[in-house]
Amino acid sequence: MADDDTRYEAGMAIRRKVLGDAHVDRAGAQAGDLDRDFQTFIAEGVWGSVWTRPHFSLRERSIVTIALLAALGHDDELALHIRATRNTGATVDDVRETLLHVAAYAGVPAANHAFKIARTVYAEIADGAER
Repeated sequence: MADDDTRYEAGMAIRRKVLGDAHVDRAGAQAGDLDRDFQTFIAEGVWGSVWTRPHFSLRERSIVTIALLAALGHDDELALHIRATRNTGATVDDVRETLLHVAAYAGVPAANHAFKIARTVYAEIADGAER
């Protein structure tokens, strides 16, 4: 198993690749005494231990993540990961099919809301008005 420093560095590299430098820099700059350790946990635990595993491609991880976030109603994170599909290779068709699966397995209201978020994100991207 990788040590914490290696896991952190690998996690930050993949986090930047998927979410982009602007988002990662903003999250780091906003971290304070309260949540600095949480940001380290995210980099090591989520990105360094899960997203760096070899079995799934970034596209597949992106699709799974979008399905889970939509099913659980985590709207801000869902929008973030839909934006990140530009960096993971997941397509609009992939997102559409993913959200149809959410409707079947997690409920139509969850998918309906997720489709609304996806439409908003794609409109922002098309208009160049991203957050």
